[in-house]
Amino acid sequence: MIEARNVSLEYNDHGKIVYACRDVNLRIAKGEFVGVLGPSGSGKSSLLYLLSGLKEPTAGSVLFEGKPYTHLSERERAEIRRKRFGFVFQYPYLVGFLTALENVIAGAEALEPARDRAEALLSEMGLGEKMHRLPSELSGGERQRVCVARALLWDPDVVFADEPTASLDAATGREVVRQLVERRRGALVMVTHDPRILGGADRILRIEGGLVTETSVEVAETADSRVEEG
Repeated sequence: MIEARNVSLEYNDHGKIVYACRDVNLRIAKGEFVGVLGPSGSGKSSLLYLLSGLKEPTAGSVLFEGKPYTHLSERERAEIRRKRFGFVFQYPYLVGFLTALENVIAGAEALEPARDRAEALLSEMGLGEKMHRLPSELSGGERQRVCVARALLWDPDVVFADEPTASLDAATGREVVRQLVERRRGALVMVTHDPRILGGADRILRIEGGLVTETSVEVAETADSRVEEG
């Protein structure tokens, strides 16, 4: 579904070339849960932005369903991001004067079907009695669940999640990830520095210094078991 071919993203840092991503080759299959693991500053968010078309590589190409993003117009790329991709970021970006429900359906073309779908999602996520509250009246975990509902509204082909638990406590973070993993119907690309939330991933990519390697799922499962035992 998504393929990166010899992809690099470089910056000029006072005359020195710095690679956020370097010579990346990978494929994301339909319905696959891929974790991207790495420390802060390793390039994992840059990789997510490249795979989703939010950034253009300085070398190589990224393809969606066989078509390079660079061969598409900005309007076509925007349509893919709006209709076929879902996004969940580290901080829950919500419009403060809109209710939880209104934030989920904001910008939807078919308002009534969107409202019905959003109400069902929010109810399933335990926010049925709070969907008419403003973001300021919700906890951090509840706001992030609203963002998950927004990302899943039209059953996107791919959901990109960038550190979705970083601003949450451990228990709330696990609940947000559970909702995201269980309710998605397409592929999921999740970037994190915390291996404990990747226990259900089909594959885990480790990135450091812009270089990507594949590691085993057991890395996350082992780390999670050590925390539970502790």
